[in-house]
Amino acid sequence: MRPFITLTALACRLPIAGIDTDQLIPARFMRRPRSEGYGNFLLHDLRFDADGRARPDFPLNDPDNAGCEIIVAGRNFGGGSSREAAVYALADYGIRAVIAPSFGDIFASNAVKNGVLVAEVSEADSHLLLEAEDLAGQRPLTIDLATQTIAVGNVVVSFAIDPVWKKQLINGWDDIDMTRSESARIARFMEADERRRPWMRPVVPHS
Repeated sequence: MRPFITLTALACRLPIAGIDTDQLIPARFMRRPRSEGYGNFLLHDLRFDADGRARPDFPLNDPDNAGCEIIVAGRNFGGGSSREAAVYALADYGIRAVIAPSFGDIFASNAVKNGVLVAEVSEADSHLLLEAEDLAGQRPLTIDLATQTIAVGNVVVSFAIDPVWKKQLINGWDDIDMTRSESARIARFMEADERRRPWMRPVVPHS
């Protein structure tokens, strides 16, 4: 997984509350193999009409937002079912970070496991970012994970993230890497536990 330390990139504003995982990727697309990429299905039914034509008024269809790597959204982003494919769609589209006042719990966990930052900001700061003229002018937004700050033009806000997720993203670690990083502590615990409870030691049968 690619480490996430800082990111300076275009941000697309989606001032919509309650974008759920079914909207992020409709279930009918989940039968397709991941190898084909899920990026084209991201927010499909919001981006396209029933005939498959792009809706010109939807932010992701705006040519000015082409190549964006950050989404600034409303509260409760990624609620709903636990489908990890919702994160696949974001990642395959090229999104590396989502900024919102709140996230669906399972979605947030899945996002971090796939290298996508979930930056939780206050409602007031979310409003600042959604209304920032510099974003409207397509000025890049900078996220610094170490300092947990987001900056665009003269607007600088802080964001919250679970410290374990922060460590995981900065190092580019998956769950196995996270466990390995604690191998010394695990070994010390096992040694101490064996001294306290020697009867729990596995018995090796004699041949």
